[in-house]
Amino acid sequence: MTDEIAARDAYARETTARVVEVRDDGIVLDRTVFYPRGGGQPGDTGTIAWATGATAIVDTVKRGGVVLHVPAEDAVRPPQGTDVGVAIDWDRRHLLMRTHTALHVLSAVIFREFGAKVTGGNMEPGIARMDFELESISVEFGNDVERRLNEALSENHDVSVHQMARVDALTDSDLIRTKVNLIPEFVDPIRIIDIGTIDRQADGGTHVANTAEVGEVRVVKTESKGKGNKRMRIQLVDG
Repeated sequence: MTDEIAARDAYARETTARVVEVRDDGIVLDRTVFYPRGGGQPGDTGTIAWATGATAIVDTVKRGGVVLHVPAEDAVRPPQGTDVGVAIDWDRRHLLMRTHTALHVLSAVIFREFGAKVTGGNMEPGIARMDFELESISVEFGNDVERRLNEALSENHDVSVHQMARVDALTDSDLIRTKVNLIPEFVDPIRIIDIGTIDRQADGGTHVANTAEVGEVRVVKTESKGKGNKRMRIQLVDG
C-alpha cells in the first residue's frame, strides 16, 4: 500500500520513493505526495525523476485501492525497484487547496443560513461549482451568499484534520448533513476536516491551513438544475 503523505500533510511538495510496480495505466510508488483524484478534487500533476531520466505525471488516480501516477503518453518510465524523486506541481495544488476550502465554507454558509444540504460538487484550480437542496435561487441570492462567504473566510478560521471512528461519525449531526453514510463501509476511521467552529465534514481532499489563505471569492453564476436542486459557481478572484 502506498503511503499517501497528502492525507496528513497537504503542504508536502516532494519526497523520495521507490517504484513498486509499473503498469500500463500508471506507476505505483511506495510513498507519494501526489493526491489521487476523488471527492470532486482533480488528481495532482508533477514529475517523477531518477538517476537516468524523468517523466511528467499528468494525472493521479486510485483504482482498486492502488494509487496510480499516470505518465504522459509515450513517456519513459522508471523500472520497478528504482529510487525516484517525486514532486507535485505546487502552484496548481495550492490553488486547488484554496478552492476546496472555499467550497467547504460555502456549504457551511448555505447550511447555517438557509438549511440546505449539499447534493454534489466539482472543482478545478480556482473555479468550482456546488449543488444544493434549494427550491429557488437568484442573482440576488448569489450576491448575498458571496458577501457571507467572504466574511466567513476573513475570520481566519484554522483548518484541521483528524480521524473519527465510523460508528461515531454516523451519529454526528454535522457529518450526517454531508451524507457521510455514502462513504464505502470499509472506510474506518473516517477522515474529518474541521474549519474553526463553522464547518465539519468527512473529506479526503487537501485544504489550506487557515481560511485567510483562500483569499476573495466571487459567486459568478447561479443556476437551476431542476426542482429542489440549485447550482452555484464560484471563482477565486486571483485564481
